[in-house]
Amino acid sequence: QVELVESGGGLVQAGASLRLSCVAPGRTLFSFAVGWFRQAPGKEREFVAAVSRIGDNKFYADSVKGRFTISRDNADEMVYLQMTSLRPDDTAVYYCAVDRFLVLQSVPAVRDFEYWGRGTQVTVSP
Repeated sequence: QVELVESGGGLVQAGASLRLSCVAPGRTLFSFAVGWFRQAPGKEREFVAAVSRIGDNKFYADSVKGRFTISRDNADEMVYLQMTSLRPDDTAVYYCAVDRFLVLQSVPAVRDFEYWGRGTQVTVSP
């Protein structure tokens, strides 16, 4: 079992930036593919960004390309989602997800990840 904890969400105005963090307390995220997903009220959970186990492949949803950046720190203790130029339609609960066996070669699906955090709320006001 892998526990994941997200942080960094909040209430911001349109155009602002936020950086979300994902950590697995007590362990490293090295060797895990990591994804960020989000779910707005009344909508299905959707893919946002993902990074491969060694960080050589990254994928983004079209809606966030050029605005969001996923990264891993050198010690692989945390994975970040830097979000810029935030828009009201970015409002959602953002979830971190990891999988030890996923070979990230294309945009992943929700079902590709085994472990999930509880999410952090991001609210963007007009």
